[in-house]
Amino acid sequence: MKVRPPLVHRLFYPQVPLVLAAEYRGRISAMPVVSYSSVSDVPPLVAVSCSPRGFTCKLVLKAREFSLSILQSNQAGAMSHLARVSGAKVTDKLSEAGLKHTTGKKLGVPVITGAEASLECALRSSRNYGDHTMLVGEVEAASASDAFGEFWDFTKYKPLLYTGWRGGLTTYPGPQA
Repeated sequence: MKVRPPLVHRLFYPQVPLVLAAEYRGRISAMPVVSYSSVSDVPPLVAVSCSPRGFTCKLVLKAREFSLSILQSNQAGAMSHLARVSGAKVTDKLSEAGLKHTTGKKLGVPVITGAEASLECALRSSRNYGDHTMLVGEVEAASASDAFGEFWDFTKYKPLLYTGWRGGLTTYPGPQA
């Protein structure tokens, strides 16, 4: 089957969505992102792609720092809320979605309490590619739940998966006996 160019990105689904969050002048915004990658080990750099029209992307560019968090599978409702509501309409989008958060240990970024994993990143560069902006951040701090050792233990961690616009969110049931 030939895949039309506008559908190529769907070949990468399912994907674990991350929550991209930033705070600037008292405004906290966040959004799900599924286009991301580790781009360097030394220094630890990550890249995330988002729409430049999004309020969260604009906030990251102003704040020059951001967090990335992996939610638990039981937080699908909060992830859906983050996808539906614009950060421009609320003062604290994470709280609006029912996600408690604290300020990062190293940077002034919102970090979701109880996330499976969180990264605190200083924005190193941004560049527009097509209809998206790629944000490259240097990881200043990272933490994870006990479901992570050197790799994820899928008997403890049940990832939330994004299956595409029509498919929405689902969970990975873990290894089958």
